[in-house]
Amino acid sequence: MEAVLEKSVGMGAIAAEEGVTFRVWAPHADRVFVKGDFNDWSDNEDELEHEEKGYWATVVEKAKTGDEYKFVIHNGDQVLEKNDPYAREVTNSAGNSIVHQLDFEWEDEGFMIPDWNTLVIYEMHIGTFSGFKDGQPGTFEDAIKKIPYLKSLGINAVEVMPVAEFPGGISWGYNPAYPFAIESDYGGPQGFAYFVNEMHKNGIAVIMDVVYNHFGPTDIDLWRFDGWYENDKGGIYFYNDNRAETPWGATRPDYGRPEVRQYIIDNAKMWLEQYHCDGLRMDATSFIRYEDGGMEYMAEINEGNILMRDINAELQRLYPKNLSIAEDLKGHSIVTDPIDQGGLGYGTQWDMNFVHPIKKVLTELDDVHRDMQTIVDAVLYQYSGNPFARTIYTESHDEVANGKARVPEEIEPGQADSEFAKKRALLGIVLTMTAPGIPLVFQGQEFVEDEYFQDTEALDWNKFKQHKGITRFFSDIVNLRSRHDTVTPGLQGRHTHIVHFNQETKVVSYLRSMNEDFSDATMIVLNFSNVDFESYSVGVPELGTWNLHCNSTWEGYDTDFSEMDVIAFNSEEQGYDNQPYKGTFNLPKYTGLIFSTR
Repeated sequence: MEAVLEKSVGMGAIAAEEGVTFRVWAPHADRVFVKGDFNDWSDNEDELEHEEKGYWATVVEKAKTGDEYKFVIHNGDQVLEKNDPYAREVTNSAGNSIVHQLDFEWEDEGFMIPDWNTLVIYEMHIGTFSGFKDGQPGTFEDAIKKIPYLKSLGINAVEVMPVAEFPGGISWGYNPAYPFAIESDYGGPQGFAYFVNEMHKNGIAVIMDVVYNHFGPTDIDLWRFDGWYENDKGGIYFYNDNRAETPWGATRPDYGRPEVRQYIIDNAKMWLEQYHCDGLRMDATSFIRYEDGGMEYMAEINEGNILMRDINAELQRLYPKNLSIAEDLKGHSIVTDPIDQGGLGYGTQWDMNFVHPIKKVLTELDDVHRDMQTIVDAVLYQYSGNPFARTIYTESHDEVANGKARVPEEIEPGQADSEFAKKRALLGIVLTMTAPGIPLVFQGQEFVEDEYFQDTEALDWNKFKQHKGITRFFSDIVNLRSRHDTVTPGLQGRHTHIVHFNQETKVVSYLRSMNEDFSDATMIVLNFSNVDFESYSVGVPELGTWNLHCNSTWEGYDTDFSEMDVIAFNSEEQGYDNQPYKGTFNLPKYTGLIFSTR
């Protein structure tokens, strides 16, 4: 039996031919047993041996994959029945752990996440994306059926809201009860592996949303796991002082304990190693960095910074091309600065300096209040000297819930289908797809979904039927942004230059290019006014024909849109806007245009 134990290094339940190794961390326990289907749920038949540093382990020959089990922990007079913190599968959040060994035949050999400068990320909530059936949330299998739709949009990455086991079957997912288990109501570990495999077979990367700023706060057997705690707090997995407090309960993990840090690092690695995910999006990292999330007194948790550096260093070592995303929302470059320069090492971070100012301009009632300097600042903002170190968006699960409406509904409350609401919402999409950064859209944004996000309400796919033209616009602009053979390669470039912005006309024009000299540039022109301009002029860097590749208010996208004719133009040999040449064209109201010489 020793040989089996030596081979089965790791935590939780590790199945082998000779039986199952059970290993758990319980430093304050006096004795630990495991009970389950394999011993008729006996409380004292299979005892774990004490190892160093509070670990306990044993091999149970009769145990096998699929058996349910629990640990029985003795601490003085306390006898605690606990689920396995490393359980890869549970019957449900209030049920039993299951000995699980992923037995899945992967078909995604050679798949790699697309280059970051070509990524377009689609944020998806499994339970609501594909719809409810008989009151039950959607599943991984339901989402897989929508892959042809995602491909038709040109999407090359999905960011999946958390699927770690949570209480009940309906949730946003930000209340993980068992971080290593996959939500059973969505289809469990096999279902998730199938989901990732099918996404990869169709050229779509999967980025997993994970929650390490708190656990639970309900249905968590981690709470006072081995019976020890202080100050009425949560015991070994949690801080037991004021650092425990978060907006979601007193369940902030104790990043100072090596065993807890390892638990979180092991979890981060699991998504990439076991489930082939292509990156992680870490929720509310400011609450890992600061006691109050950096809102008022900015008390730093340096142990949290160390944890995040450790995770990113390990993932970069093992999977250098994969993407780590921070939802920090503090606007600090340290989040994406390289680790060897004192940063936290994330590849990119959600950008508060884009979403909030852009939404403010889009939702202003009167044109006169639309500030073009705000647009310029949002377009040019950078972190860590890298234009792709920010993820940019106008809608996300946070931005369209908890009292916040979808963008078209915010623009014209109660009339999200109006001409103005649709046109200005699409201006936001044009900005998201053409400004430097990694663009992200939230499910349904591509067909003007106007209902705020709820985990109890499915996407309104009738909106898709109603707005197929706008979905076509979305597909057109996504492909301009993401394809390697695109006629607008500048949208994937590192270089951006503001050519023209006019506070009176409310027009902004900028260039994107792969080249520092802005040769072969892509030009974006945005009209934030309710005025059609005939023969509007802006400066251009090249002489020749500038072809039109996108007109966001083309009447082919929506019958409410403009009939004004917009076509290619030939630049004139006349300096303009500090550029060597001038371009003149029609510019409809509330429109985004994209030109290039290709």
